[in-house]
Amino acid sequence: MPKQPTAPPRQPVAAGRFYDDDPAVLRRTVAEYLALAAPRSTVPTILAMAPHAGYVFSGPVAGRTLGQANLADTLLLLGPNHTGRGARLAVWDGGVWDLPGGAVPVDADLARGFLAAAGALTADRAAHLDEHSLEVLLPFLREASPGCRIVPVAVAEPDPAVLFDAARSMAGVIRGRTAPVSIVVSSDMSHYVSHETAKRLDSLALSRVLALDPEGLFRVVREAGITMCGVLPMVLGLAMARELGATQARLAAYATSAEASGDYGQVVGYAGVLVS
Repeated sequence: MPKQPTAPPRQPVAAGRFYDDDPAVLRRTVAEYLALAAPRSTVPTILAMAPHAGYVFSGPVAGRTLGQANLADTLLLLGPNHTGRGARLAVWDGGVWDLPGGAVPVDADLARGFLAAAGALTADRAAHLDEHSLEVLLPFLREASPGCRIVPVAVAEPDPAVLFDAARSMAGVIRGRTAPVSIVVSSDMSHYVSHETAKRLDSLALSRVLALDPEGLFRVVREAGITMCGVLPMVLGLAMARELGATQARLAAYATSAEASGDYGQVVGYAGVLVS
C-alpha cells in the first residue's frame, strides 16, 4: 500500500506581528509573562480561556492564566474564525504547527475520534491558514508544557443547538480516553468601547462563564451586544466542560488594552478563566 503523503506544516502568520519572530526573544518574553502567575493549580484544569491579542496588550493576562493552569499534555484548542473562510467547525487533523523555535504536533488520533463522533465537525485547514487566534496562544502552551500535542478547531457555527450537540459528542470521545485532555479556548472580550463600558459588559458575560452556563453566555452576549469574539468557541468549550463534570470556574486575570496603551476611550477587554 503506498505511503500517505505527509501534510505540510501549518506556517505561523502572527510571528513578527502579534509576537516576536526571534525564537530566543519569544521564549524569554513568554517565560516572563508566565512568571506573573500565581502558583500552578493543584487541581486538573478542564478548560482554560485566554486572550489572543498582541502580546504587549494581552500577554500579561494570558501568562497569568496559563501559568496557573494545570493542563493535560493533550489539548483541544477552540478559537474563533476571524477570516470567515472554511467550515463552521473546522478541525486541523494532522501534522504540526510551526512556530519560531520549534513545532507543536497535532494529535491525529484524537482529531479522527472527534471527526467520527461529531457529524458537524469537518477536517478543514482553510479556516486556520490565516487565523491568528490559536497560534498566538501556542508559544505559551509550548513553554508551559514542552511535550504538548494539540487538536485545533476553528469555531464559526452560530447555532447553539449544533454547538451543544457537538459538545456532547466530543466530550464522549474525551471520556473514552485513558489519557486526559484539557480544553483551551481563545477569546478576547469587548472590542472598541470605553474602558468602563468594557468592564461592565465583560462582567455580564463572565458572570455566565463563572456560573458554567453556556446557554446564558450565548444569550447575554447576543442580547447585550457584547463584542466577545470567541463567544462561539467558549459556548462549545463550556458545554463540553460541563459534560466532563466541571464544578467550578474562577477568574484568573482581567485587563483592558488601556493598561498598555493609555487610551481609555477605545479598548479591548482580556479575560482569563480556569474551569475545573
